[in-house]
Amino acid sequence: MRRKALIAALTAALLTGPGVAQAATAQTTQAAPAPARERAAAATITWSLVRASNPTEDQRTAYDAITRAMNAAVARYNNLSDLGKTITVRYEPGVPTADGNINGTIRFGSNRSYMNERTALHEIAHTIGVGTSSGWSRLGGSGTWTGGQATALVRQYDGAGAKISTGGGHFWPYGLNYDNEWSNTAADRHVHIVAAMVRDGL
Repeated sequence: MRRKALIAALTAALLTGPGVAQAATAQTTQAAPAPARERAAAATITWSLVRASNPTEDQRTAYDAITRAMNAAVARYNNLSDLGKTITVRYEPGVPTADGNINGTIRFGSNRSYMNERTALHEIAHTIGVGTSSGWSRLGGSGTWTGGQATALVRQYDGAGAKISTGGGHFWPYGLNYDNEWSNTAADRHVHIVAAMVRDGL
């Protein structure tokens, strides 16, 4: 009788064992994505515009155009990547076009044709390290990007022989260096390539 009870107990343990293990695994699996979401939420690009306390009409219209451009560009970066940066934007009429620095500063000059999403995306890339970081010099200094992740991505987009050319702190294709490079597809690919460059060590 004692032996039958022991066999019954062992059988019950074997039958319920995997179920318990599966339940524990399911709980672990369900809990795991939460920290990933928290990390993604923490690594976002944020920006602020330095405004004059009593702006002129020129400043007001510039602030409006810059705000539209930056909101669109930051939304695209945050939707398509987990890159993080805190950016301070200034309107400085003496700047010929626009520029971005790895210290997180972007400056727009008075030329309204540069106050668009294409320019904002391009300058955000400079704040992240394109043309401005030691990683850029190391991986892009030869005239061709040598990092494996971004290179694999551009080949996925443009074929097995594709490469990312570098020079003057810029890259192409998908560097969005000029307005004639603009399309929504190119803008999305720009963000993905910059993110891949960061993974390469930008």
